[in-house]
Amino acid sequence: MKVRTVSRLLAGLAVVCLMLTLGVSFALADDDDGDRSGSRQSKACAHGGQLERNKRNVVAYYETAFNDKDPEKAVRLYGGDRYIQHNPLAANGFQAFIEFVNTFTGQFPDIHIDIRRVVAECDLVVTHGLLTGTPFGALGSKVVDIFRVDRRGKIVEHWDVLAAISPTSANGNPEV
Repeated sequence: MKVRTVSRLLAGLAVVCLMLTLGVSFALADDDDGDRSGSRQSKACAHGGQLERNKRNVVAYYETAFNDKDPEKAVRLYGGDRYIQHNPLAANGFQAFIEFVNTFTGQFPDIHIDIRRVVAECDLVVTHGLLTGTPFGALGSKVVDIFRVDRRGKIVEHWDVLAAISPTSANGNPEV
């Protein structure tokens, strides 16, 4: 009888530990304060129409800021509650974004982004495009931008990768 009681006690403890572990896992997975910072997955994953909305918002934000030279309007219409920037040349915050774009487009008024591809998954939108204008040389530069959006489809975070278009190609395929 003692053996059964000990076995039941151990089994009960194992079940409690399992439940606690699962409960902590679900609690952590369900915790979304809007700051993913590249390491935590958002609990709300956009689907269907939300993904299309997110893609439209990101393209409009990017084109309004740089092509229309109106970053104030871009932020007003498409900016979230805060803006985390991963480009080392720009500071965090929408005011810093506005100042960066105004300075950059003021120095190079012929700058233009031609977005060729847009891909979205959950709260991330990726654009692949061609930047042209004075600072990008005769061929321009290829750019990949990654934007994180909040549940309303508003931009809250940004990463980018930029490289000049090569003058030659071993395969003849375009880079953008």
